[in-house]
Amino acid sequence: MINRLFPSNNPFRPSASTLIGTYALLGFWTLVVLFPLYWLFVTSFKTPADVNNGPLYIPFVDFQPSLGTWNDLLVVQQNFVLRPYINTFISAGIAAFLALIIGAAASYALSRFEYRPKPAVIFMFALCVGLAALLVSQGLHWSLAVIIALAIFLLLANTIGRRFKGSMGNSDIAFWLISQRMLPPVATIIPIYIIFQQLSLLNTHAGMILVYTAVHLPLVIWFMRDYFSGIPLELEESAFIDGASRYTVLWRIVLPLSLPGLIATFLIVLIFAWNEYTFALFLTGAETQTMPLLVAAQNATRGPQWWNISVLVTLMVVPLLAMAFILERYIAKGILVGAVKG
Repeated sequence: MINRLFPSNNPFRPSASTLIGTYALLGFWTLVVLFPLYWLFVTSFKTPADVNNGPLYIPFVDFQPSLGTWNDLLVVQQNFVLRPYINTFISAGIAAFLALIIGAAASYALSRFEYRPKPAVIFMFALCVGLAALLVSQGLHWSLAVIIALAIFLLLANTIGRRFKGSMGNSDIAFWLISQRMLPPVATIIPIYIIFQQLSLLNTHAGMILVYTAVHLPLVIWFMRDYFSGIPLELEESAFIDGASRYTVLWRIVLPLSLPGLIATFLIVLIFAWNEYTFALFLTGAETQTMPLLVAAQNATRGPQWWNISVLVTLMVVPLLAMAFILERYIAKGILVGAVKG
């Protein structure tokens, strides 16, 4: 009996006591992780009096469930909830999809081609972008401002830019892209607000989609670059020998093999965009308000209305959980992006 409970240390044949302890620890941690979701769901069926009376855990035992809050928000105040819900779907969904397409293309290029851009040329481009924004703020039409800034950039790049010898590699480009995520949204919201004000993009779906796409694009590039690097290059070379073009290889070989990584990355970016608050607070209005703002408003108007907040957060969580369950087999593979090398 002792030998069965405590055999020799073998990671591939754990003892019975090790299995019991492991499953007990995993079960306890599962309860810790799932209890907030259970509490959120249960609170949505409580009345304000039940919430204020203290912690009540078990429906039909500690309290009588009620659909009053659901009815109030989804029937009586339907437009109050439906519009932010649709806005969140539009802004977060389209932005995550665009970020995935653009980021996957950029990450594939970074994993298969060698780039040597000059930091000085990049700095000139940034200055020209700032010049275009300045011209727009002074009343010049944005199309004319872009043409002027582009002409100045090409002139500087072909004259002064050639004198600089220093260059960056693909790893430097990838790190520079992901470093954009190190900036807090508050540090960039004021210039974005001014630019959007001049371009009439405030309180529009196009403006929110543009911001969400730009903000989350580095995450897609960073994740998918490692995933594409893990796909054997020999597969593509064999297809090239058989006469396939670069686009044929991309559509018929690379993308099918990278489908788990694409789905996992899309879900991660969607979660970030779905829960984004700061940009939505400054760049949206009554017509484009998203669900995080609606939840915050319930907390700020007349004190924390936990019964309303629980219903709204449940509505926010359910689509993401449903996607996670449906795409589980892809996520399990894609979440291990870059875990095994060589």
